[in-house]
Amino acid sequence: MAYSAGDKILDDEYNTFVSSSSDPFGYNHFAGTGSTVYGLGQAEIATVAATDTIRASSWNALFTGIDNIANHVNASVTSSSVSAGDTIAIRSALITDLATLATAVAAGSPSATALTTSSALQTVTTGSEGWDSTATQEVSATFANANKMRHFFNAGGKIRITFGTSQASTSNKDQAYIDLGTALGNLDIAAQASTRSGSGETLTTDGLARGFHDLTDSYQTIIKLTSDNSNYTSNNIEVFAKLNAAVGSATVITVKVVATDGASDTQFTAGNTSSIAADIKNTPKIVTTLFSIDPNTDQGLGTGHAPASTATVSNTTS
Repeated sequence: MAYSAGDKILDDEYNTFVSSSSDPFGYNHFAGTGSTVYGLGQAEIATVAATDTIRASSWNALFTGIDNIANHVNASVTSSSVSAGDTIAIRSALITDLATLATAVAAGSPSATALTTSSALQTVTTGSEGWDSTATQEVSATFANANKMRHFFNAGGKIRITFGTSQASTSNKDQAYIDLGTALGNLDIAAQASTRSGSGETLTTDGLARGFHDLTDSYQTIIKLTSDNSNYTSNNIEVFAKLNAAVGSATVITVKVVATDGASDTQFTAGNTSSIAADIKNTPKIVTTLFSIDPNTDQGLGTGHAPASTATVSNTTS
């Protein structure tokens, strides 16, 4: 019998609204443990046994859960509470509401605003100025288990990377890297895509359509920016990301930042001082900083999410 006005609401229909793991998805699948792009790690709602009366308390648990998730993802729904003894009227929008929330979670809760930006979790600085070719820095964030990692991103969590230098500009080359860092801004890796808050310079490789759910256990480029400063159009920064396993098994995300000095400068040598700067390379100390943007409980979630730990994986120059 279909769920429609005038029909008696059956236990299996209610249980579908609660626990269906296929389209149309039930509450527990997108709000509870779920799988892949579904699941927020919230407390799951109990189903009812066959032939049981579906009580107001059961409906209210479902409606309350729907309201809470809607508040977190900032979606409009029409669920409402009922009282003991009420005749349970058909909620014509219930199936639509569940689908709306499932879609929002699958997209990584992009409209969620109940998020907390961490302080700097890792700050990595190259050991010295004047490196010749590349400065490479890797940072990682580890989650308690694979489900918590998925729930973090599905609820709107992001891994943020910023790039800069450790000193103010003292040369045109310094300024080229400062400008690249400004153009990158906040690089946020979210569930289904990545974004940068900066603009400008030359977007050489655009991998911003990649998010957590697109990553593999091999590095993929998220973005490559090349300097548009005169004489330094061979200098660039490139940001890569990878997981330690496939999504669903992964617990670690690692981000690699590579700064490249491709300018064809002439190095200082004794006896070759005429019109040549003593430190013509003059590459600055590069600084990569890792943050996390963590879903919190301000707007409906009962449990927030955050990385369990972070680490500096590498810091090398060549």
